[in-house]
Amino acid sequence: MYHCSAQNTVGMLDILKKTELSCHYIIDLDGTITQVVAEEKRAWHGGLGYWREIKEDVNSHSIGIELCSPSLGQEPYSQKQINSLIRLSRDIISRYHITPQNIIGHSDFAPTRKADPGKAFPWQYLAKQGIGLWYDLSFAATAPTANLKELLAGIGYDTRTPEAYTASQYAFARRFLPHLVTTVDDIQYLVDNVYPPQTDFSTDETFILTAQAVYMRFQA
Repeated sequence: MYHCSAQNTVGMLDILKKTELSCHYIIDLDGTITQVVAEEKRAWHGGLGYWREIKEDVNSHSIGIELCSPSLGQEPYSQKQINSLIRLSRDIISRYHITPQNIIGHSDFAPTRKADPGKAFPWQYLAKQGIGLWYDLSFAATAPTANLKELLAGIGYDTRTPEAYTASQYAFARRFLPHLVTTVDDIQYLVDNVYPPQTDFSTDETFILTAQAVYMRFQA
């Protein structure tokens, strides 16, 4: 699971200690990788959330990677960071046989609570490097439904409550349609207000077509 924090490695380690949280790795702005917790041990990075078959205790089923990002993932990550992330991710994926559908961001898993790794996280680029999945709009027409709630649930998002469904729409936009996501200058405000409560893309044709294409990719 990918995360980001508006801190450098030293600041992040201090916050993790104070909050009694943890992750497995931190990648600083210059690409330096710091291991915080051994992979075989549970790190407290995911919290409450939902993704596909994992409905609780994601910490026991995931590797948490934090990236330093002053903008909380709203501005592009450094290429050095991404190069390090690719090397680390490929190694972890190969050793644990992690499926592409389960390469996710914190906001995918906890859309009501988290905005990271942010709209600028390079999901499409990573998919080209064999990490995670992207989509091809030509597959949209083969999706079995145009109901957005069903499509998001089929991809893996939490749609079990009205709040979760609304937040999951915005989390989907952050990952697959980032131009629809508003940049927030006040980072603390973004932390406290993860998604606009009026979010509703259920009648947006382009959004639904993208969701259909992503759904088909995640079913492959």
